Amino acid sequence: MSNVIWKIKTFEEFTVPELYAVLKARIDVFVIEQNCPYPDLDNYDQKAVHIWAEENGEVLANCRIFNRGIKYDEASIGRVLTTEKARGKSLGKLLIQYAVETIENRFHTSEIRISAQDYLLKFYSDFGFEDTGKKYLEDNIPHTEMLRK
Repeated sequence: MSNVIWKIKTFEEFTVPELYAVLKARIDVFVIEQNCPYPDLDNYDQKAVHIWAEENGEVLANCRIFNRGIKYDEASIGRVLTTEKARGKSLGKLLIQYAVETIENRFHTSEIRISAQDYLLKFYSDFGFEDTGKKYLEDNIPHTEMLRK
C-alpha cells in the first residue's frame, strides 16, 4: 500500500479513467459482492464531491459527500466502500476522516447525517456519529440513520 494516492474531486473534475475506476469499485462491492442489484447511477454523482484512494489507477476506498440540503438537511457521506483487496489496512478509517474534514472545510458544517449498514455502527460511532434510532431495510440490508453534530 506504499503507492496510495488520495484524490478529492467534483464530478466535473473527474478524468474518464478515474470515473470508470470509481464506478467499477462501487459495482464490484455493492452489486457483485453484496449481491444488490440497485441503481448505482442515481444522478447524485454530479452533485457530490468524491473522495478516493487509488493505487496504480485502481480504486481501493471511495465515498461521496454532499453539502446540506441535497440528501438530507445536513451534509452527508454515502457510497462508502473499501475494496476486497484493500481491507484491513485502515483505509476505511482514513476515508471517513478525510470525508469529515472535507465537509467541515468545504461546506463549513460539522453536522453530518449518514445511512449506515448496521454492522458498521461501532465503526462510525468512533467518528462521533450517533444512532438516531431510525432503522430500515435498504436492498435487504439493515441500515440505521446516524448523525454527527
